[in-house]
Amino acid sequence: MQLMQRIYPYSHGTIDFYFKQTPRDFIVEEIPLYPFSGDGEHAILQIRKKGLSTQEMIKTLSTITGVKAKDIGYAGLKDKNALTIQYISLPFKNLDSLLQAQEVLQNHQIKILQIFRHNNKLRIGHLKGNSFFIRLKKVAPQDIKKIEEILEKISNEGMPNYFGYQRFGKYGNNYLEGQEIVLGKKKMSNKTLRTFLISSYQSYLFNQWLSQRILLSNLIHSFSFNELAQALTSTFPHITFSTDEIKQLKSQKQYFKLLNGDMLHHYPYGKLFSIEDLEKESERFLQKDIVPCGALSGKKLTLPKDMALQYQKPYLDEAIKENGSYRFAWIFPQDLKYTYIQEQAHLELSFTLPKGSYATILLETLANTQIQGDE
Repeated sequence: MQLMQRIYPYSHGTIDFYFKQTPRDFIVEEIPLYPFSGDGEHAILQIRKKGLSTQEMIKTLSTITGVKAKDIGYAGLKDKNALTIQYISLPFKNLDSLLQAQEVLQNHQIKILQIFRHNNKLRIGHLKGNSFFIRLKKVAPQDIKKIEEILEKISNEGMPNYFGYQRFGKYGNNYLEGQEIVLGKKKMSNKTLRTFLISSYQSYLFNQWLSQRILLSNLIHSFSFNELAQALTSTFPHITFSTDEIKQLKSQKQYFKLLNGDMLHHYPYGKLFSIEDLEKESERFLQKDIVPCGALSGKKLTLPKDMALQYQKPYLDEAIKENGSYRFAWIFPQDLKYTYIQEQAHLELSFTLPKGSYATILLETLANTQIQGDE
């Protein structure tokens, strides 16, 4: 099993630029899920960090305050090779010891920006989303018109919600260890690492599924109705498409095509539900009210139905004993803005994504090629 090349939705030629994830060129700021109460037993700190993973930051804060790492709450994991602004929580009674260690914090590239009180600990997922600033280099002036067109498409029509390279390790293959753990071929005593590697395997299966669904959408866009049946049969020989199903696919106006039986989610917040009226839901998807979801394979998972299940089945592994879940297959970036600095050949981008989405996938969709990180 090898890491599959991600497939992208827009049919433009590859756009070249230089991107390296550094604190100068990659900035991310969390958007809290809710306003903080101003009262309670917990201190909420807005923290700016540089050159540290979230876990490394928490370890430092734990050492300074004496609070166990498990008692320090956070809403999301943030990149090490970035300047990040995020929120953490700790017992309010331990706040003074942290405030008295400003020099130690500064030595670790940590700065407290704001302090709030709140009545509960922060937990994973307590986020609306994240705002990003990214600087691309070596952007040729002759590519700017094409870049503007693609960014407009991404802003209006959306983009795939792949897991990015950060999920798969330095060599892009740590999901293989996760698969070996799932199959009982590898033992892992470190519970945190074990969970992460299995999650990487689940992410790999999701990306595989999403690539196939984008390939399906690409075919529907590329071929006329009369040519489409043959194209679908040759590409997906294990799936039979009726004439009515092909008509339904071809009639949908949005880029990513919905299938009978798909699992959908109110966007960007709300509940997961199964599609019932394909025509009605495709119109709601076009209006950005809902989005399709793909499965993260595991237990206690409500499966899609009909045609959607045929596409999902190859990317489900019954050997995974962790709970399964669903992830947005398609997302819509908000507040997407860009500035081109011709003298330096820099393109500066800013935008907001839902929680759990990768800014680097927007770059890949723009470049129409895969980006590999340093870690």
